Amino acid sequence: MFHQLQNYLQYDFMRYALIVGPLVTICSALLGVTLVLRRYSMIGDGLSHVGFGALGVAAALHWAPLPVAVPAVIAAAFLLLRSRHKKMQGDAAIALFSATCLALGVLAITISGGSNVDLMNYMFGSILALSKSDVWIAAGLFALVLPGFAWLYHRIFSVTFDEPFARATGLRTGLYQLLTALFTSLTIVLGMRLLGTLLISSLLTFPAMISMRLFKSFRAVVLSAAVTSVVCFVAGFLISLFWKQNLPTGATIVAVYALAFGAFSLAGWVRGRSRKNC
Repeated sequence: MFHQLQNYLQYDFMRYALIVGPLVTICSALLGVTLVLRRYSMIGDGLSHVGFGALGVAAALHWAPLPVAVPAVIAAAFLLLRSRHKKMQGDAAIALFSATCLALGVLAITISGGSNVDLMNYMFGSILALSKSDVWIAAGLFALVLPGFAWLYHRIFSVTFDEPFARATGLRTGLYQLLTALFTSLTIVLGMRLLGTLLISSLLTFPAMISMRLFKSFRAVVLSAAVTSVVCFVAGFLISLFWKQNLPTGATIVAVYALAFGAFSLAGWVRGRSRKNC
């Protein structure tokens, strides 16, 4: 197996996948912790549908996909994150955005003359189709999200757990919402290349939910989510690679996340029982 992996690593697409995947999953995990705690777990699913709709429109008009998708997803993310202050609650807004944009994407693809291979890659993911430009984009995203999250850690903590209090103390909560929308949108658009529109929300929700089974402090959850996301991605990627039936990579990675969630839940239950018995 190790010798076979060495042979695989001779190919560029393998190296690109093993570089881009961990970078994107770490960014997703960090952002996902704040989104899950603010009860916006499904925002990844909603934004991925917005991205797919934008990609469908871009394909119909023969425009470059990313310059259309990124601004559309950023705008949608900002509106969704702001929706909790309006009459429409966040979950309802996500459902409306998701259904509407997915329908627009399908209609645009149909009107333009049928399905498109690149769009299908965005729908179902195509990790092994990553290019060198995707590596640079992922590296740039990582260079923005990780230092930004570390620098704004205490402010993010305040806004996540008590936004009204943070606003009362003078924090510019709107600015942090905009930054969260920006980073989440970029992560979603790039993550669609990994797992596809149908599975991208797992990158945001699973690491946070897994870590919360064992850890209670915000710092511990964030660190655990980052580590767990990389381990689950690499494990799922390698399993899909070496399995005899050639398992779909995106689905295999999500299955590994689900197994990790079950294992952490069991470990948390055992620890809780042991503490009660002491």
